Amino acid sequence: MTDFSLTDLEAIVANRAKASPDESWTAKLVASGQSKAAKKLGEEAIEAVMAAVTEDRANLIYESADLLYHLLVVLKIADIPLQTVLEELERRTAQSGLSEKASRAGP
Repeated sequence: MTDFSLTDLEAIVANRAKASPDESWTAKLVASGQSKAAKKLGEEAIEAVMAAVTEDRANLIYESADLLYHLLVVLKIADIPLQTVLEELERRTAQSGLSEKASRAGP
């Protein structure tokens, strides 16, 4: 079991975002802007879905790591702390998923 957490990854992303884009993939993504980083996040999400659909466990683990990393990069660019997302998850767990979905406004 590892002690590594998403909070640790968030700190690494924040630190690497300060580097030169010539020296850091994270800095390059941040410099490219939210739209470009979000596109990369979407690509990683599709790759994770494909791994899940094909039941490729090893690749699903690999792509999930990519997905989480790219999500944290997009959150960094958008200036949304991981803690804010965790608070939203905590709020949602106060009720069942079906109740939460029913409470949303929609067509």
